[in-house]
Amino acid sequence: MARKTSTFWYLFSRFWFWITGWHLGPRVPPGIPKSMMIAAPHTSNWDFMYARAAFFLMDVDVKLTIKKEWTTIPVLGALVRSLGGLAVDRSKNNSLVDGMIQLFNERDELVILITPEGTRKYQPKWRKGFYHAAVGAGVPILLGYLDYKNKEAGVGPPFYPTGDYDADLEKIKDFYRTKQGRFPEQGVR
Repeated sequence: MARKTSTFWYLFSRFWFWITGWHLGPRVPPGIPKSMMIAAPHTSNWDFMYARAAFFLMDVDVKLTIKKEWTTIPVLGALVRSLGGLAVDRSKNNSLVDGMIQLFNERDELVILITPEGTRKYQPKWRKGFYHAAVGAGVPILLGYLDYKNKEAGVGPPFYPTGDYDADLEKIKDFYRTKQGRFPEQGVR
């Protein structure tokens, strides 16, 4: 099977991990063509570099929802798309959750990456959109992480939402409490 990641981004990512001393942990389990991937703890702008490199190395075509306008800018739009930018036209659909569900329904394979904290600062209340999109599309939630203490990027076990948001979120946060962000005081509690 052909690699999804371009040779340039794959080699760049290998170099990035080598020079910074990072390594890959557990990867996306096989047989899950569609999923909502969350990434936590999100405490630094550097998170994007490590996460994006990790998914290039894992050969996972992770998409990040972004305003359609960012993907149409000459030159910059091509870069945004090559890094996984997935255009969402908010003018046609006021609900990002509905937009993500529609994207899942239109594709045979799709992994959408979301940072549920919505900020790099400590946030006790996570945004619920990732959860409702996963439930609405009938896809599992994958637990992507960056553990700065161990310099490891990986994916935890798939989580299948039950519909009980509060109980499910507590189980998800239990997993992330074992991972240390770049700024530990801003991590999951």
